[in-house]
Amino acid sequence: MIDISKLSKRYSVRILEESDVEMLVEICKQNTVFYEYTEARPTGENILDDMKVTPPGISMSDKYYFGFFDGQELVAIMDLIDGYPKPEIAYIGFFMMNPTYQGKKIGTAIIGEVVEYMRDTGKTAVRLAIDKGNPQSTHFWTKNGFRVIFEADVNGWTKLVAERQLM
Repeated sequence: MIDISKLSKRYSVRILEESDVEMLVEICKQNTVFYEYTEARPTGENILDDMKVTPPGISMSDKYYFGFFDGQELVAIMDLIDGYPKPEIAYIGFFMMNPTYQGKKIGTAIIGEVVEYMRDTGKTAVRLAIDKGNPQSTHFWTKNGFRVIFEADVNGWTKLVAERQLM
């Protein structure tokens, strides 16, 4: 079990709810580069679906869809799966920064804290998928120590599965 309150020393962290969807859509719509390389679209319906979807064999009790807040302002959104694809791995299903906070090394700091906490809980790696061809995402995740381990086809879109070893 992940204690999301321990994922950041700088920001307050809380589970995002249906009442937050409008705010999430606005942040997602501002991240136009991300949506050039994925089948996903920044709609309320899609965000609500993302809040509830889990990988095969993973229960909702192992899914954490949350935000990092500076006061009342949402800084970043993260979807984190505990124990996927193996019990010793955590999976970041989604991470998006509020554009106001981009380019200031805040995203890197957040990922650093998340990775540190995952290591402290005994995880051996953090895994995620990058949309192939997305230069912004590829640069960010590579800069943060993630290395591509294989490519996967998801509904006709190529994803680069990347991992950061923690041990």
